[in-house]
Amino acid sequence: MKIWKSLLILLIIIANLAFAQPSFADRPKFSKNPDYIEVTKALNELTQTKDAQTQAEGFTPEEIQQKIDELAFQKYALETGINWGQCDNQTGNTIAVYGKRPNSEENEDAIYDNGLYFLADGQSTKNNWDCDGIYLPNDVKVANFTSNPNGQGQELTGSAALKILDGTQLVIKTNPDTAAIELNVPTVKVLNSKEANWFIPDISQALIDIRVPNAPSNQS
Repeated sequence: MKIWKSLLILLIIIANLAFAQPSFADRPKFSKNPDYIEVTKALNELTQTKDAQTQAEGFTPEEIQQKIDELAFQKYALETGINWGQCDNQTGNTIAVYGKRPNSEENEDAIYDNGLYFLADGQSTKNNWDCDGIYLPNDVKVANFTSNPNGQGQELTGSAALKILDGTQLVIKTNPDTAAIELNVPTVKVLNSKEANWFIPDISQALIDIRVPNAPSNQS
């Protein structure tokens, strides 16, 4: 009887190991997130730049450290399971933002990967609703825009789609002196219709201003 009990216990242990081992081998879900891969790469590049005691073109050591800190927080947000971004409109105008459509059968026939919504001034997109980024009209410019964490700030003009990383709260403001848009994140990615299946029209800010705000927001 003792032998049978011992064999039974052994079989249970082997069975547990057989089922548990794949779970240990699996990589955490966040490590497969494209945004996590991108922010980790950018963070490593900036850290190496600082460690080598070199100055990236157009940035002071203090600015590099600020970007490192911001990217580190973005990485931490992704590691803790935040898989959505948020857009906060402080421009004084309605802006267009990209985001996920509600889950429905209609999404199966959708032409684009996400939808284009309109966010009123003073509003931020709703928590847990993934704001993928913002649309830049053809007559609006972004000041000191950086598409590469190690690159030099430059001016960007529309039309364009600006993608943000998951775990990021993007605050969009208007410079009162230059009327240019200013972003609070260290870097965003510029997309065109060849790089992403997003709807990127060629329209002016005036056409956006007359649209009824319909983006899911914390104020709605």
